[in-house]
Amino acid sequence: MKSHLAAVLVGLSTPLATALTTTPMLLGGSLYTVAAHAEIAANPQAEMEATARQLFAAIDQNRAAIRKEPKKAYPIVESILLPHFDTEYAAQLVLAQHWRTASPEQRQRFVNAMVQMLMKTYGGALADFSSDKFKILPYRPDPNVEIATVRTEVTRSSGVVVPVDYKLRRTAAGWKAFDVIIEGISYVKNYRTDLGAEISQNGLDAVIARLEKDAAEAGSPKS
Repeated sequence: MKSHLAAVLVGLSTPLATALTTTPMLLGGSLYTVAAHAEIAANPQAEMEATARQLFAAIDQNRAAIRKEPKKAYPIVESILLPHFDTEYAAQLVLAQHWRTASPEQRQRFVNAMVQMLMKTYGGALADFSSDKFKILPYRPDPNVEIATVRTEVTRSSGVVVPVDYKLRRTAAGWKAFDVIIEGISYVKNYRTDLGAEISQNGLDAVIARLEKDAAEAGSPKS
């Protein structure tokens, strides 16, 4: 599951609201205006498409360097994807009942550890990701929903098409992604099961320390 996750998670996208200004700009070869920004902010699928364009452009500019050294992908993940991923909400879902009993310090350390874990997961897969392997399926916007699912397909190098669903929630800062579902397997539920058993056996502090150690050994820029 983890290797499969690493292969397709690179399509994750989230809103660009905090990264965009009110000045028209070029994005993916077209003029990006305030009106387009407003449309994107109201439509999770439009947000995914806009972020994907930005991601593809960054990958294309750095593909050779990333293939030579996967750590070169970390700044791309950090600047384009992670700022718009709701890591605190995802961490809360992953920890489940352990979140309620965790101290503020433990919560923050776990959120930081999740950021490092995402950085490591994305970094190794970015070099082989391109727009022709990523397809967004038709989506019907509903202005009244608080949780939205954007469905996509990712084509693996073998030619096998993998369904990937992205769960986003409406926040004060716009739509933010918090879960990825690959062939019916939820990223959040997968980590909740794995880490929940580890926490029950070793305790939350030990699990956080292990995640921090893994990130440091991977050379995460957050370590």
